[in-house]
Amino acid sequence: MYIYNVTTNIDESIHDEWLMWIKEHIPQVLATGKFDKATLTKVLVEEDMGGVTYSVQYRAYSREALDAYYKEDAEKLRNEGMKKFADKMLSFRTELEIIDEYTVNFK
Repeated sequence: MYIYNVTTNIDESIHDEWLMWIKEHIPQVLATGKFDKATLTKVLVEEDMGGVTYSVQYRAYSREALDAYYKEDAEKLRNEGMKKFADKMLSFRTELEIIDEYTVNFK
């Protein structure tokens, strides 16, 4: 399994608008059929540059699904946010490979 992680720092002047937008954007990314789950988190480290930072972790079905997302969907979906928020946000993307998962089972 792979996680496609998008970390974004948002200028406080557009924070509320961006947060509403990202909650609409995430289902659009999931609708591509390349991911089975997404998690939106707020980064709790204060940035020197200010703003508020969030991370969205999209869980891809496979390496092939993630590659297909890049080829078929990523540019269009990324451009929507860039056009809307331009110089008020800064994003970077990372890929994570899930090696193992553990859960606690209390009984």
